[in-house]
Amino acid sequence: MKKLIYLAIAATLAMVLIWANGLLGSATAVASDPLPNWNDGEVKQGIIEFVARVTDPDSPDFVAPEDRIATFDNDGTLWAEQPYVQLLFTIAGTEAIVAADPALRSQEPYKSLLDPDFDYLTAEEDVLADLLANIYANRTQAEYEAELQQFFQTAVYPPFNVPLSEVTYLPMVELLGYLQDNGFQTWICSGGGIDFMRQISESYYGIPPQQVIGTRIQKDWREHDGKMVIWRLPEITLVANKEGKPIGINLHIGKPPIFSAGNVRSGGDIAHLTYSQQQQPSMQLMINHDDAEREFAYTEPDNASLEAAAENGWTVVSMKDDWKTIFAFQGS
Repeated sequence: MKKLIYLAIAATLAMVLIWANGLLGSATAVASDPLPNWNDGEVKQGIIEFVARVTDPDSPDFVAPEDRIATFDNDGTLWAEQPYVQLLFTIAGTEAIVAADPALRSQEPYKSLLDPDFDYLTAEEDVLADLLANIYANRTQAEYEAELQQFFQTAVYPPFNVPLSEVTYLPMVELLGYLQDNGFQTWICSGGGIDFMRQISESYYGIPPQQVIGTRIQKDWREHDGKMVIWRLPEITLVANKEGKPIGINLHIGKPPIFSAGNVRSGGDIAHLTYSQQQQPSMQLMINHDDAEREFAYTEPDNASLEAAAENGWTVVSMKDDWKTIFAFQGS
């Protein structure tokens, strides 16, 4: 009888071990995939192989940690841009201006901001940049940052009606973490306002505020209400878009990145990725918005970004084909 009991216990232990080994094997498989929300294919494999080459001390393409710089555009590359998130913040500021001067309600760009006409505003990027500089100028930096904090706590993204933190691209946040885990210094380099993006860069992307490059306005150190403050002036000193991106990278970092990512929309990242390619080895990603079902589908009238990608051998990322999940709230 005892022998039968021992045999039963042994059989049970064996089954438990088989089950546990199965779980361990599954966990190991998940852990061994650094980009689980990317579909298997040339793009994902290319990223993994590049990271392996530049981080292996025995590789001829080894890059020392201090030179492992990666720069990422923000709008349309790390989070949704249909509409621009900063545009939503600008609309809030415009409402206050028009309330003080109702005659502005029928004038552009105030009219398109308050309607809103996102197509007009997207096409008039220079007008929008000037408006951003003026709406949130003539106040202290601390006051501006307090307004931003309130905005990010309460705003929702209109096409999906979710908090702004939910419209970051899950595969790209994953990629940032993968690069950071492999000794890369990750930066944002975007046409968005530098002060705007610094409010959320660390909590959304794990990128500290000092590693953000963006459009900047002039500031002054002056006395205000009996104390010295940083005062925001209505004057742009750098538009970190298109040709301004390499300028911003050089100003903040001092050398081209070995990894860069931008997106198709207005040709805004062609100079960014071209500058990155001056470093060898290097890798460039161009995100293509081709998923109308899960996100949006849009191209450029002249197809400049995709043509530049083909000419220069950059990696084109299809949101439709290369990403298992786009937004975390959608699920896989």
